[in-house]
Amino acid sequence: MALNRFPFRVAAVAILAGLLAGCANKDKLATGSIPDDYRTRHPIVIAEGERTIDIPVASGDTRLTQGTRDVIRGFAAEYRNASSGVIQIMLPRGSVNSHAAQIVRKEIRRLLAATGVSPKKILETSYDAGATGDAAPIRLSYVAITAQTAPCGEWPEDVTLNTLENRNYYNFGCASQSNLAAQIANPTDLIGPRQMSPIDAEQRGEVIKTWRGTDTDDGGTTIVFN
Repeated sequence: MALNRFPFRVAAVAILAGLLAGCANKDKLATGSIPDDYRTRHPIVIAEGERTIDIPVASGDTRLTQGTRDVIRGFAAEYRNASSGVIQIMLPRGSVNSHAAQIVRKEIRRLLAATGVSPKKILETSYDAGATGDAAPIRLSYVAITAQTAPCGEWPEDVTLNTLENRNYYNFGCASQSNLAAQIANPTDLIGPRQMSPIDAEQRGEVIKTWRGTDTDDGGTTIVFN
């Protein structure tokens, strides 16, 4: 009877080894068969880009609202930090609010100058708004170095094939890379670190004094750090 059990034991071990090997191959397929990286497909690069903002103007407006003035000041502050070129005031031509745009453009110029933009850097142009009967905005724009990625939304391959081969599709990760690039305040930080600011000797002395346990609170009690 013992001799009859031996083949069954050998068969059970062989089956168990086959199952484990199948699991190992499955894990290898799931984790090791992704040859591409979304950071390589959609890299963040430093390039020249146009930054714009549209200022809505109604056909009966004779001045800017307080909220609009705050938006223009913020845009001018970003321009001063990011660019040394010209800033354009693009006025609509042929729209129902073109006359109102001509009136408020003077206030826009004054706001830009008051925020620190040199009048020599302010350039007025116009664009054809068409005879659609709609109110067209005044567009402010300037060119600056920005961190950006290529446009998203490309689908050059069949998604079902990528699923069968356990590969991520081409557009995967593009939106995340674009959002990350948009959050970079200073694109030159991607090139290298900034120069360190000078050491605040007074603040350093206060920190050292506190850690030595010689500082006291308002009640006169000595603070001791263990």
